[in-house]
Amino acid sequence: MTSIVKLFVISPDTRSERRFDLHVTIEQLKAKLELITGIPVQNQKISLHNGDDDSQVVAQLDDDAKPLGYYGVRDFQTMKVVDTNPSTSFTGQLSDVSQVEKFELSDDAYAQRTDSVLAYKQRHKVGRFAPPSTEPTPEPTVNIPIGSRCEVESTEPGLNKRGAVRFFGQTEFAAGLWVGVEYDEPIGKNDGSLKGVQYFTCRPNYGVFVRPPKVTVGDFLVVIYPPSIHSC
Repeated sequence: MTSIVKLFVISPDTRSERRFDLHVTIEQLKAKLELITGIPVQNQKISLHNGDDDSQVVAQLDDDAKPLGYYGVRDFQTMKVVDTNPSTSFTGQLSDVSQVEKFELSDDAYAQRTDSVLAYKQRHKVGRFAPPSTEPTPEPTVNIPIGSRCEVESTEPGLNKRGAVRFFGQTEFAAGLWVGVEYDEPIGKNDGSLKGVQYFTCRPNYGVFVRPPKVTVGDFLVVIYPPSIHSC
């Protein structure tokens, strides 16, 4: 049976996993713990716990003549070492930064430095200093076949703007993709031409150009609108 036990050692400034011989006396243990925790032997108060967050004390290791194994120590228990006179050993002050003088720099002074992250980003043009992209935004993939029946989005209740696709592609009057539609009835705006360019041919007021998202392709029947619509 092994006489070596694995324990976690915790002090105000340290936390580590250590191996100890169960035959070592508490006096000898304290000498080892001084090297680990920095707490002088005469200042050490050692308690044994089942875990780091367990406040219940399993045993107080306070008899210097007893071996460590006397206290029934098991693997992976925790030894908490407290400094009974921290004013003489500076225990806890090594991890307390509240009294450390802080270096502060104004935004203007920081902007003047040449060895900062900001200066690096400016030199290498990264992040917000990167030049704007000149790459054109790719057009979304849209399938609107020429000759297909379609319906154009309408803001008028009960009005179905149906017709046939006669043109799909780039135009000279505006960037991006456009759909040229020949309506079933004269509710359009042109004859398939715009600003002197003929993109498709239809009767006057039967043609219109709309953006692809406003067009739905499908098996739409030809709609004959009542005369009241045309007289508006």
